[in-house]
Formats: sequence, C-alpha cells, structure tokens
Amino acid sequence: MSAGMKRFRAHLRELYHGQSAHAVRFRFAVIVVDLALIAFFIATPTIRATAFFLTVDYLVALLLAVDLAARCLAWGSFRSWIRRPIVWVDFFVLLTLLAPQWLFSLAFLRVLRLWTLFHSDFFWQTFGRRFNNTRIEEAARAAATLLTFIFIVTGFVYTSFAGMGVGVDSYLAALYFTVATLTTTGFGDIVLPGDWGMIISIVTMITGITLFVRLAQAIFRPHKVRFDCPRCGLARHEPDAVHCKACGLLLNIPNAES
Repeated sequence: MSAGMKRFRAHLRELYHGQSAHAVRFRFAVIVVDLALIAFFIATPTIRATAFFLTVDYLVALLLAVDLAARCLAWGSFRSWIRRPIVWVDFFVLLTLLAPQWLFSLAFLRVLRLWTLFHSDFFWQTFGRRFNNTRIEEAARAAATLLTFIFIVTGFVYTSFAGMGVGVDSYLAALYFTVATLTTTGFGDIVLPGDWGMIISIVTMITGITLFVRLAQAIFRPHKVRFDCPRCGLARHEPDAVHCKACGLLLNIPNAES
C-alpha cells in the first residue's frame, strides 16, 4: 500500500471514528444526509412515477456507494467489516437503487437503512453520544425497529395490493391499514383479499404487538448497562452494580462519575 493511500485511510479513520471537533461535525453531516435518504426511501412509492425519480435514485445510489467505500477504508480490516450484518443490509439497499426497474417490488426494504442507522455505533458515538448505553438509547433503538417494521409492511402492502380494489389506493391508505392491523384495532374498512392477505395481517399483528412490548420495556423497565462480566459473560447489570449478579465477581463498570 502506498504512503498516499495510508494517509488517506488514516484521514478517513479520523473522520469516521475520531473524537476531534472536525470529525464530530463530519459525522453529524453524514447522519443528516442519512436521514434525508431515509425520507426519500419512505417517499419512493409515491414519487416513482415522476420524471425526476430515476435521476434522484441514481444520485442516491452514487452517494451510498461512496459512503460504503469510505466506511470500508476507514474500518481498517475488510474481512471484519464485510462480516457485519449492517453492511450487508446497506449493500442490499444499494442493489435496489442500482436496479430500480427490476427490483422495485423489493424497494420497500430500503427503509431498513433506518434500522441500521439507529443500531450503529456510528450514530450513538456521534449524534447520541451523551445517551450512549442509556435508557434513551434502548428506547430509540426499539422505536426505530418498530418504525422500520411499520414502513416495511406499508411498502409491501402498497406494492402488492394497490389498484386491486381492496381500499389500498394510496400509500397513506396502506399506512393506515398497517397501523390499524398492528394495533389490532381492526376497523375492517380495508381487508386484504385471500389467504395471503390473512397471513400478512396475522404476521403484522403478532410482530407489532411484540415490538410494542419491546418498546414499552425499554421505556419503563429498570435500566441496565451493557458490560460483559469477565468470568461468566453476563452482559447486563444495574448501573451501580459492584458485583456480578450471576457469579459474584467484583466489577468495574465505567460511569460518568468514575
């Protein structure tokens, strides 16, 4: 590797993982762009027929490809980077952007980018660093998972049933059906046809209830910090724990006062 490439990778590593004011501002900007991309992904079903859609789609693909390449170079080890599930999700999103005409039926899965963003250390060490490993982080992760699921189901319902005369004539109608089903309200004004429609409704209700419970637990249950016990591996402890609850080992959990 040339000296110039080494300097370039070191610069990227500082931008993506450093703690300097310049690096933090850079990551703030990246996160803002990420949120704008997620908004575009959510709006995709409603703007696909517009004249500018393909242009914006390919520009977003280029932006995401550059970001992925930069993250890879900043990570250091390609093998460890490529094994991360979040990276594979981003590659799938990129694939749907590069082939929007052929993979449009899967385009609703682009919103998985919302999940990868809120479950990444990149986000919590930058935008949410003061809330890292706190109750707020747990609640935000759970809320992001729930919102991701809602928009995935909405996109799938809209893509699969729009124009079939079942009431799903707009993206808003698909979102309305998803929320009504997920909360088990069941107004009955929109009913998906056939066995496949019933299966979608059942999965939405069961998964939605589970994610709602997970969000409620993250908000209301006693908070525990993530710290692996060196002896037994127990990963969650009370913030003021002195000994491991499982094996009794003396712990040294970092906190803001230490």
